Amino acid sequence: MRFSLPQHPLLDYIKTDNHLWKTEMKLEDLLGDGLRALFCIGINDDFFRAPPEEKKIVGAALKAAFDDLEGRFGVRVLGTFDDDLLQCGSAQGFPFISYILADIPDFESAVAVTNCLREPAGDATLSRYVTIQSRIGHPLFFGAK
Repeated sequence: MRFSLPQHPLLDYIKTDNHLWKTEMKLEDLLGDGLRALFCIGINDDFFRAPPEEKKIVGAALKAAFDDLEGRFGVRVLGTFDDDLLQCGSAQGFPFISYILADIPDFESAVAVTNCLREPAGDATLSRYVTIQSRIGHPLFFGAK
């Protein structure tokens, strides 16, 4: 499958030795290493307003909802990032408070992880307390080592 890429020097040219070579990209070339997802997780105000016992229930529900993502959905977690040391209060958009970077087998697996926040947490669902946005891309061809 061929498609046109946006005009951008990093996509149109690859530097090899001291020459720039124009390349014709194929979708298979870009996705050769598979799909990658960045799950961006924020905390809603309802979590901070909740009493301590309710927060414990939400914490346990979050842990259970995101347990064994590889076994359940084929999602291999590459790394996580939590910014709660330098960020306090609700984070419903960028910059989010937590991130999960993962290799995913397909689009449906990203949907399945997003749906984890539709799991019960006490009398509500996790989405009452936590928000998630999923970004899908592919591994970057530079800066990996």
